[in-house]
Amino acid sequence: MNKDNEPRSTMSDHLANERTFLAWVRTSIAIMGFGFVVVKFSLFVKQVSIVVTGHPLATSQGHSAFIGTGLVAVGALTTLLGYVRYLRTEKQITSQMVAPQNGLLLLLTIGIIVVSCVLLFYLLPNL
Repeated sequence: MNKDNEPRSTMSDHLANERTFLAWVRTSIAIMGFGFVVVKFSLFVKQVSIVVTGHPLATSQGHSAFIGTGLVAVGALTTLLGYVRYLRTEKQITSQMVAPQNGLLLLLTIGIIVVSCVLLFYLLPNL
């Protein structure tokens, strides 16, 4: 606090904001990695079926590629949203007007739920 008893931004506030941004980046890398695995696993299954049976599986592999590519796109969007949130929070810390920001979190939550539902819809017939 300064001499007027007003809170002052400290180095720890800025470092906490940076750590939060890095958590967003780690999350986006995990989402993109999962998307990559989905696409590559579908290619792996297709190649194994050709080796074992001599012809590709009768089912379409396009869904896995679409879902995996979508996950990579969601991961990239997560990085962008994390950066926007970082900049906004940095500006608020500097101006001493920090307010909660739930919009980006809601958007990311809805996006992850939609992707999860698509994956469930895709995987349930295979059980």
